[in-house]
Amino acid sequence: MLSEFKAFINRGNVLDLAVAVIIGAAFGKIVTSLTDSVIMPVIGWLFGNVDFSNYFIQLGPVPEGYSGSLTNYAALKEAGVPMIGYGDLITQLVNFLIIAWVIFLIVKAANKAVHHKDDAPAGPSEVDLLTEIRDELKRRP
Repeated sequence: MLSEFKAFINRGNVLDLAVAVIIGAAFGKIVTSLTDSVIMPVIGWLFGNVDFSNYFIQLGPVPEGYSGSLTNYAALKEAGVPMIGYGDLITQLVNFLIIAWVIFLIVKAANKAVHHKDDAPAGPSEVDLLTEIRDELKRRP
């Protein structure tokens, strides 16, 4: 069983997948940072200094003894107040759209490279080459 597992792990596809997952996770963090730190503040500024992170619908009461802000989504969430954070949902949708767009561009470039490879003119087949060699040998004395 251990030898089968070693054979499975040593296959190229598994290693390629592991590398892709690690790079994908790092790329996701970069896109999240880009969205949270650059894109959403610009979108908020365009809409009149709106902070999407604090857009929520409170579903339940604030716990007794809570002394924080009643408009701070993160603080209320930490206090255990049930809420729907639709501002966070908007941010995550922007995140998703950026990642989906980049993946689309990568797949498009890969498909273009594969199609160019297929469009290359094919050389003579093995049979054609062998026929030419045979005919050349026949012509020689």
